[in-house]
Amino acid sequence: MEERARGLMFRRYLPRDRGMLFDFAVEAPVAMWMKDTFIPLDMLFIRKDGTISQIADNTEPHSTRTIPSNEPVYSVLEINGGAASALGIKAGDKVAHPLFTKP
Repeated sequence: MEERARGLMFRRYLPRDRGMLFDFAVEAPVAMWMKDTFIPLDMLFIRKDGTISQIADNTEPHSTRTIPSNEPVYSVLEINGGAASALGIKAGDKVAHPLFTKP
């Protein structure tokens, strides 16, 4: 639980091919923030079936503004800011990972 609460805070670098996947274990509305986070991130809000419900792109480092999921989600994937756009990732796309229910 402590690792999830810390997330990517205090890190000054995230390799291009890395990120952090938050597993909330149940679908529920969530809110994230960027307090003590030094690098801009894209936050992909993901439903239980692996569908991306929305993307908060290039979130502002050190901001205490909450970023809501706007609907129940099962997880959030944080990646480098701008990576979702650069990779063509958009809401409605599916994330393939054992965490998500197979169709």
